[in-house]
Amino acid sequence: MTERSGAQPRAARALIGVTTAWLALTALPAHAANDELTLYTTREAVLIQPLISAFSAQSNIKVNTVFVKDGLLERVKAEGARSPADVLMTVDIGALMDLVDGGVTQPVKSPALESAIPANLRGVDGQWFSLSLRARVLYADKAQPLTSFRYEDLANPKYKGKVCIRAGQHPYNTALVAALIAHDGEAKAEQWLRGVKSNLARKATGGDRDVARDILGGICDVGLANSYYVGQMKSSKEGTDARKWGDAIKVVRPTFAKNSGTHVNISGAAVAKNAPQRANAVKLLEFLVSEPAQALYAQTNYEYPVRKGVALDPIIASSIGELKTDPLPVAEIAKYRKQASALVDKVGFDQ
Repeated sequence: MTERSGAQPRAARALIGVTTAWLALTALPAHAANDELTLYTTREAVLIQPLISAFSAQSNIKVNTVFVKDGLLERVKAEGARSPADVLMTVDIGALMDLVDGGVTQPVKSPALESAIPANLRGVDGQWFSLSLRARVLYADKAQPLTSFRYEDLANPKYKGKVCIRAGQHPYNTALVAALIAHDGEAKAEQWLRGVKSNLARKATGGDRDVARDILGGICDVGLANSYYVGQMKSSKEGTDARKWGDAIKVVRPTFAKNSGTHVNISGAAVAKNAPQRANAVKLLEFLVSEPAQALYAQTNYEYPVRKGVALDPIIASSIGELKTDPLPVAEIAKYRKQASALVDKVGFDQ
């Protein structure tokens, strides 16, 4: 799965200051200038280039980046033992688990990774690691008197004709439905889907930013979308449509009825099963969860750092605030994604 960047100017600005971000790391030993590794990624170059450039500057390891828009698993499987891939990077826990289930990753034991990444956000056997977080949050019209919200509330009849959301079969939403199954069971998740469908102001379609657009247009009052789009919209140039959409909403961090955590999805990576440069691959992953790299994730992509104690982007900090994540392991949630997809079809959510 790929993602739209919408952040090219931001990434360029982050890249300018990348050298100073590594002053704290200059005590680390340099490596041979001819060292290299190959990264296969579904993340667009503009989103990760500041991080890759900083890693190379600090380590003297050249990163050969290969953007794979679709079919990452199929490509690596087809290449087999001859694959040049060292690191596999993607977004969405489902996409990452597909790589693991497809047998193209290998376990990694790293104290640096284990200390930086909470246990519920990495594979128990070291087959995959989260690198950044995106929360599924509520966009609401500023006139709505909302300060707290539960995901289950979106099915409340009081929101009939007032909800906007993208397609239920989009991975962002199937992941949330999978979380609801994990928390409340399949029957309640189906009831929730039927309730939300009944409350839709328009067909479940479009993108996350379209939720903000339609709130501004008076089509709906509330909707679910990813947190990083808030940063993209609110940082857009004054007078642009995106800026108007961002300025039209307020953002609430929903929680589940059974706990006070917010649902998150991830960007993440794994070391390829046949990695020719395994040691360098592990160094890249360890670098990506270091404090300076995690700060770049926040500054460049408006994502939540996976490492605790790293400052948020100011727009995210002021618009959404600190995140308390759902403690349920994301791998446990991912187990229910096929059931979630089947439920979306069963209730005709996208029809």
